[in-house]
Amino acid sequence: MTVWQALFLGIVQGATEFLPVSSSGHLVLLPWLLGWSQAGDGNLAFDALVHWGTLLSVLIYFRDDIRRIVLAWWGDLRRRRVATSPESKLGWLLVVGSVPAALAGLLLEDWFESLFANPPAAGLALLVTASILVVAERVGSRSKGIGDAGWRDAVCIGLAQAVAIVPGISRSGATMSAGLLTGMQRDEAARFSFLLSVPVIAGAGAIQLVRVILEGGLSGQVGGLLAGFFGAGVVGYAAIHALLAFVRRRPLYLFAGYCALLGLFSVGWYALVR
Repeated sequence: MTVWQALFLGIVQGATEFLPVSSSGHLVLLPWLLGWSQAGDGNLAFDALVHWGTLLSVLIYFRDDIRRIVLAWWGDLRRRRVATSPESKLGWLLVVGSVPAALAGLLLEDWFESLFANPPAAGLALLVTASILVVAERVGSRSKGIGDAGWRDAVCIGLAQAVAIVPGISRSGATMSAGLLTGMQRDEAARFSFLLSVPVIAGAGAIQLVRVILEGGLSGQVGGLLAGFFGAGVVGYAAIHALLAFVRRRPLYLFAGYCALLGLFSVGWYALVR
């Protein structure tokens, strides 16, 4: 993988991790469509670094929120209590919401990894993402904020995040849609989705990075790794800001249409060239 390919894929990761269009789907489909069949295939070091780039963008953007949540949650642990303040309650909801994806990743890792070598499956999954976004917009009541969310809401959103490990199912799209279906306002569902991404991205990135270090896979590709990392981080920060501004005023149909078009194109292209 060249430095320019790494930078391009890092930018794609940064934009699509937070926009509801599936970063994993894009990282499967774009190298395939562009003829970069080996650009990111099986490159754990690159995958880990671009995920840490997007993680950094979330930590910087929501630094004040995260600081308050962590301090309040830690205070609950020290006092052996649960949800003693709005911030600590949100912390516990994020913990509960992270469990389904963690279990799915550990138990079904090999199956999920096999899907990353299947571009038409990613295209079909993008069509699923489009459908989910449309249904959530039409059905969701958009009547409550994060402070009104309960344990059942956290489990539902967490299950959506677990399903989104499938490439082509957007993590942000699935979790935002689940938030809308539980009654959250659109921008509040987006905020919860971004905060919920922190433990999952951190955990997945850490596991991949440990594997890379143990296998000695960092040598000879520092330039590309840094390009991907900074591309993902800078664009990820911009994508968070842009999406929050967008969803305060507009529905998610634009992203649903994009996912549908890309999914149909990918499936159609595969049928022509196979």
